[in-house]
Amino acid sequence: MIIAGAGLAGVLTALELRERRISVLMLERGEPGREASTAAAGMLAATDPQTPPPLRAMALESARIYPEFVRTLERSTGIDIDFRRQGTIVLGEEAPPASYQQLSPEDLERIEPWLQAHGRPAFLVAEDTIDPVPLMQAAIRAAELAGIEIRTKVAVQQMRWNGNQVEVTTDKGTLKAQSAINCMGAWSGAPVKPRKGQMLYLQPTRPAGLQHVVRAPEVYIVPRSSGKVLLGTTVEDVGFDKSVRTETIQALHDAAGRYVPELATARVTDKWAGLRPGSPDDLPLIGPTDERNVFLASGLFRNGILLAPLTGKIAADLVMGRRPEIDITAFSPSRFAKAGN
Repeated sequence: MIIAGAGLAGVLTALELRERRISVLMLERGEPGREASTAAAGMLAATDPQTPPPLRAMALESARIYPEFVRTLERSTGIDIDFRRQGTIVLGEEAPPASYQQLSPEDLERIEPWLQAHGRPAFLVAEDTIDPVPLMQAAIRAAELAGIEIRTKVAVQQMRWNGNQVEVTTDKGTLKAQSAINCMGAWSGAPVKPRKGQMLYLQPTRPAGLQHVVRAPEVYIVPRSSGKVLLGTTVEDVGFDKSVRTETIQALHDAAGRYVPELATARVTDKWAGLRPGSPDDLPLIGPTDERNVFLASGLFRNGILLAPLTGKIAADLVMGRRPEIDITAFSPSRFAKAGN
């Protein structure tokens, strides 16, 4: 079994297959998890109104299994993943779902005194967050412990059925396997396309301030247990451009400072851009391709960290010829071929 792409979804798929006693080789064009996975904010926003309706059941189920997934990964690797369950405060949502709990100004002052809503309606949402960097480190360590080989700096160019096996053509030669999965994220090929997001880290002068994630129209504010605060994020259709623009970073910083004044003077410690794998309808592509025994698990867009554990289970089911427990009909890669795309 060959998996192309060692982002979080690819590594978790490999771990699922190893648990089912299938040998796995992973191929990664760069370094494992260095693209969308570790560049993400780590918000597990399963009830975000922006989530397309066909994706909501999968998002909720993946959020449900996340706590046990984290416990298992931490126990097996000894790595603290910084899984936070304080919740999210959403500001300015005009049509909140029923699960959103509206907060009075007094409620907001009591639970998050650092935050200023500026008259916007505020809601408390039972959502979790995770730091993608130690999460990815733990996933890679678990793969090592499971005996999964990850070959880095190998660019996969094609996967095709040659009559009795899948041929995986790379820039380092051709490999063969009984089946293969394309988990290459933004590099998966059409119709998957990169969607750029710019982010930064701040280091406030005072520790132990903001406790909740804040989602406002202009900015996401994500505290870490380390005391750092992540700000993001943009969604840009600019191809594979990963440049970081000073004016974009400043706009995010300014917006965060309006809602959390303590952040206005916080030092910027890092800034970067990640490329999320998007699709024309903002839904994942999970399922068999036109090539026999070649599967696709990509296009997770803004929900890659949230959906990765369940995506791994689904992809492993598909490889083994089993029907996934959740309906993935809406995510079939063939939907674009049928539409003539």
